[in-house]
Amino acid sequence: MSIPLKPMRSELFSTTKILIFAVLASFMSCKQSLQNRDAQKPNIIIILADDLGYGDPEVYNTESKIPTPNINALAQSGIRFTNAHAPSSVCTPTRYGILTGQYAWRTPLKSAVLWMWDKPLIEKDRLTMPKMLKSNGYNTASIGKWHLGWRWKGLDNNYMNDTIPIGDYSLKGRNELWKKIDFTKPIGGGPLEAGFDYYFGDDVPNFAPYAYIENNTFVKTPDTLKLAGMYGGPGPMTSGWDLTEVMPTITAKSVAYIEEQAESDKPFFLYFALTAPHTPIAPTKNFIGKSKAGLYGDFVHEVDWTVGEIIAALKRTGQLDNTLVVFTSDNGSPQRDGQNMGGATGSVKKYGHDPSRPLKGIKADIWEGGHRVPFIVSWPKQISNMQVSDQLIGLNDLMATFSAITNDSKDAVPFEDSMDFSTVLQTNEKTPIREDLVHHSIKGMFAIRKGSWKFIDGIGSGGWSGIPVAKKGSSLPKGQLYNLDTDLGEKNNLYDQYPDIVETLRLQLKQYKEQGYSNPNFKK
Repeated sequence: MSIPLKPMRSELFSTTKILIFAVLASFMSCKQSLQNRDAQKPNIIIILADDLGYGDPEVYNTESKIPTPNINALAQSGIRFTNAHAPSSVCTPTRYGILTGQYAWRTPLKSAVLWMWDKPLIEKDRLTMPKMLKSNGYNTASIGKWHLGWRWKGLDNNYMNDTIPIGDYSLKGRNELWKKIDFTKPIGGGPLEAGFDYYFGDDVPNFAPYAYIENNTFVKTPDTLKLAGMYGGPGPMTSGWDLTEVMPTITAKSVAYIEEQAESDKPFFLYFALTAPHTPIAPTKNFIGKSKAGLYGDFVHEVDWTVGEIIAALKRTGQLDNTLVVFTSDNGSPQRDGQNMGGATGSVKKYGHDPSRPLKGIKADIWEGGHRVPFIVSWPKQISNMQVSDQLIGLNDLMATFSAITNDSKDAVPFEDSMDFSTVLQTNEKTPIREDLVHHSIKGMFAIRKGSWKFIDGIGSGGWSGIPVAKKGSSLPKGQLYNLDTDLGEKNNLYDQYPDIVETLRLQLKQYKEQGYSNPNFKK
């Protein structure tokens, strides 16, 4: 029987020295990596809330019934924009605009959003934000909601949705298309094809398949069907799927990604697309009752917690100072006035909370409540704190702005509908960058904003708030014109009083639609 020999004291000392040296070397390597990156390009994080209203965060609405301390603090640390707009008043086209710098109505999607089993909206050869940033030395990741389409492999080994018209939710048999899909096969299209190195998410929380996707495969293959009483469209899901766990799961994945990137010599881009506070309204039990605006308010409060988790991860890993963080929303909130629109689970009006305050309209509308969104940018190394900007800006402008900040050649490529706001971020430029901006509703109604004037090419909301009915013996104007400097609530239609302004804006809008771009620096 042999007895294991005890290591000699000198051996123990030597081993200890090796371990200490390894730890110090790892620490110094990580520290050197952060120092190298700190002297170079910033990390970039977009936190895109889903259906968060302009009046939801406290920093935008003094009468908000929802505690948002982390969003408030983020605004205090950088610039809060008060005149920022999503390129559409609904989801898919806004996401397309952010990632391409082009209005989605220039694609086949002329209204509404992509529906279950639709093919990708982003063209294969399209330059996207992750492709652009990768070419400038970035690691890239998309985590959370995608909603920009996939290519689903059919049982016949072909992509079964190649010939399906996108956005047609009335297509006969659409809810049964999943029966033609082989869910064990890799999924085509999606974030990887759009240029991201990594993806994790659930695609759309109210659409099948109810399952997590990592890169281009399912984490767990769907093995059952959605329960009859569960919110969302019909179709397959994975056993044990829990809607309340989606936000905590994608938040944890984003935090883990940030921690991993602290060890890289390259800067990173994280497109973190939340699933809240979009329906299904599913706050984790830890947040229930924490607001004074019902479950919707609790879900918004969970969004605020997520923002705090991201900032805490950046601080913990020493990356906060040179990370450019954007917090915004893809469109306005549908939760207002007891209308229960867009699958909402109940009005917040009874709580005295208005997600659109002080704006008119809700998600999907051409009115301001449909597309004017919270927009906060923090970059401690470059942006001084506690700033407020009334610059007219669109989320589609992030493409040109990031190009200008990160492009090695310092010669940013012009994009069709994206303008460079980097000087506003770096020097708080006061001169207007944009002369005008195009708005678009769920039903395809257009508007154009120029200076204080907003021209809407049609009557009514263009969305879910309804169409006005003329009083007996009177007629409605053929369009709408508002002076937003004096009438932010769009109560006084000046269409008939200023025909020259109407015609000027109508022709400008027509030109932008016909020529294929709105950026005056863009060349075909």
